[in-house]
Amino acid sequence: MKEFYLKYKIPFFFSAILVALYAAFAYDLERYDFVKLLSLYAALFFLSYKLIQFQQGNFKFLLFVGILFRLVFLFALPNLSQDFYRFIWDGRLLAEGINPYLSFPQQYISSENFNLFPQVGSLVEGMGSLSASNYTNYPPVSQLVYALAGIIAPKSIWGGVVVMRLVLILADVISLFFIQKILRYLKLPAHRAFWYFLNPLVILELTGNLHFEGLIVAFLAASFWLLFQKKYVWAALLFGLSVSVKLLPLVLLPLFFYYFRKNNPLNLPKLILFYGIVGLTVLLSFVPFLSAEFFNHYASSVGLWFSKFEFNASVYYIVRWLGFQTMGYNIIGIAGKILPLLVLVGVLLLSFLKRNTSEENLLTSMLFALSIYLLFATTIHPWYLITPIFLGVFTKFKYIFIWSFTVILSYFAYSNQGFEEHLWIVTLEYLIVFLFAFAEFFPTMKQRIVTQYKHYVYK
Repeated sequence: MKEFYLKYKIPFFFSAILVALYAAFAYDLERYDFVKLLSLYAALFFLSYKLIQFQQGNFKFLLFVGILFRLVFLFALPNLSQDFYRFIWDGRLLAEGINPYLSFPQQYISSENFNLFPQVGSLVEGMGSLSASNYTNYPPVSQLVYALAGIIAPKSIWGGVVVMRLVLILADVISLFFIQKILRYLKLPAHRAFWYFLNPLVILELTGNLHFEGLIVAFLAASFWLLFQKKYVWAALLFGLSVSVKLLPLVLLPLFFYYFRKNNPLNLPKLILFYGIVGLTVLLSFVPFLSAEFFNHYASSVGLWFSKFEFNASVYYIVRWLGFQTMGYNIIGIAGKILPLLVLVGVLLLSFLKRNTSEENLLTSMLFALSIYLLFATTIHPWYLITPIFLGVFTKFKYIFIWSFTVILSYFAYSNQGFEEHLWIVTLEYLIVFLFAFAEFFPTMKQRIVTQYKHYVYK
């Protein structure tokens, strides 16, 4: 017993502190209290890193504490995001047999359907006017989980939160299982899986704030493992399901071109089969919701992310500033059409100039592709980094993990009355990430700079 205590006293001590910190995040934090938020997050980040460092060979212990940290949030309502109110709204509509894509919540406020289901007023008020006045843009697999919450907890917001939270915890455990299998296949250290599983951003934004990127990662992790085992049909099916959680994985599809041609450049049937099954899976998931109105509503909702919304962007904010200097107004309507084209060009260059014939190259190119997308996006919420964090586990590049720390600075915008971004905070967030990425991409130049600096200091 004494030997056990001496062996585990530091990990248990760190774990107990982490539980207390996560509890403070879940039950004693308001989004506007940025100093407290940043202090808690910095402590979580440092202690999680040390815990993995001390226990990297103890899979069962890290799995246990990872699940424990998530269960801390079980009885808490999300406090950094209000999106969950819209999730519950869509789920209750589905539970009533109503297509959630054909109307938006504010339409119910002044109609005879106001009392269609319990807590209509509370849900609309909770989600905020922006969400309540637009059509939903969440794809069908996400809607299926919302519907499950609506069926199991039709009268309780808290009950719906618990249902979705349990689904996301299960998804994280599945992700961990397949991440470790992929790491072993690639002959990489298996403890890297906990760079994802115990990353505070992953725990806070998935389990804490109920964002469904965790379900994307679960499907992608299983898909990649099956792909590497040459089980192409099942891999494509799961990849299609990831797209039907959120559309982001579509960015990755061109990158498979050379991977499927590595053995026989003149033979493309497996690639065509893979793309065909992905497309068919996505299409079939939407079939129950299809109508003439659906296409118009869904396209308009998705389009808002490129032409109306702006938050925590990098390149776009520079473009916006140039627009004000030259045109005299916010050019998001123009930039929102051009920047996605630049993302497409970047991904195609990665697909056809960088030969992704090995699993390592493929996963690295996927990380770069999503990084390009985030670089040019007009809106970057912290949870958008979850999928790149997952991909970063398999590469030598660590900038995405640095970003998973600095992205918390974006919550400073909520520390004022209402909402107001401070561009110096945004600049600080990205400057740290860009400097670290520069050092990773150009290590020789970094060494020269360090050497010259030391020569100057000690001259």
